[in-house]
Amino acid sequence: MASIAMVVGTRPEIIKMAPVVRALRAKSLDVVLIHSGQHYEVELSERFIEELRLPAPKFKLRIKRADQAVQVGEMTIGLSRALRSVRPGLVLVQGDTNTTLAATLASIKLGLPVGHVEAGLRSHDWRMPEEHNRIVVDHLSELLFAPTELALRNLIAERVHGRACVTGNTIVDAVLQEMPVAEKRSKIMEEVRFDEYALVTVHRAENVDDPLTLRSLVTAFLNSPIPIVFPVHPRTENRLREFGLYDRLAQASHVQLMPPVSYLDMLVLLKNCVLVMTDSGGLQEEATVPCIRKPVLVLRASTERPEAIEAGFAKLVGVNAEGILSHLKALLEEMPELPSESPFGDGRSGERIAEESARFLEARRTNAF
Repeated sequence: MASIAMVVGTRPEIIKMAPVVRALRAKSLDVVLIHSGQHYEVELSERFIEELRLPAPKFKLRIKRADQAVQVGEMTIGLSRALRSVRPGLVLVQGDTNTTLAATLASIKLGLPVGHVEAGLRSHDWRMPEEHNRIVVDHLSELLFAPTELALRNLIAERVHGRACVTGNTIVDAVLQEMPVAEKRSKIMEEVRFDEYALVTVHRAENVDDPLTLRSLVTAFLNSPIPIVFPVHPRTENRLREFGLYDRLAQASHVQLMPPVSYLDMLVLLKNCVLVMTDSGGLQEEATVPCIRKPVLVLRASTERPEAIEAGFAKLVGVNAEGILSHLKALLEEMPELPSESPFGDGRSGERIAEESARFLEARRTNAF
């Protein structure tokens, strides 16, 4: 049977594709891992491949720092060369990054079918570059692995031409598979200064590249009634320093800044926090997994993961400092009773994706697709 090329380039992609790699290998399918080079920092990329016990990438691009248009162009060229060398029977991409878009464009132009893991998410917020990416990829993919029924309905409403099915979200698989490992290996809690804390992350362009928005978020963090543990993304640190905000946070006694942490460390920080404040889509999902179950204040005006809100795990609070603090204080005064199950799946998403991928390859081999 033909091989499957799996293209990743960022930390979330690596984490969410790890369960798919394991499930494909369990079916004795040949998986070729290709790294786009989108996250070039070791802390955000290669470290996670090693930590999640994944095979080393067969191809690894070196992409220069550039604006998004140039980055997508360079990755498309590099990935075209890699995919032409492999000639896989199926290319799997994940999520909504520039890597996902570039890999899809390269595949289509080479006549290679694409399977989109985490298809059908929509924020309906055109300011987000991720929204552009996911829409394009969904309409170019042959296989669409929707994490929820809502995501499937989005795909049906848009009349995508590919075959769509609900698989659950592989992040649930990843958390359930890696939490036991994290609790044994991680020493991160030895570094945390507080007994109780809110876990904070921000990294999205619309939040950190706008000085007014970032200043508003920092104001909220500085006035938080609960201590804050804040692993700082490199992009965010650069903007905090550029806008003269980093030292204000670093000098606050109730704020603990950390460098980017490993996936295992992040799982332990999540499990031990009181609540989460984030603009990350992945953390909105991870917080719902039964072994974590934490409330999330989403530091955005919109989200492509409304299932977390509908289930009671998350609340959109925007980026205004006053509004964030109001929601934070209300949450601390009355913590919600959270559901015992995640709206994002049961931990078998990787198996379902592997099964559909194998069926697709077999159908193509016999000209039945």
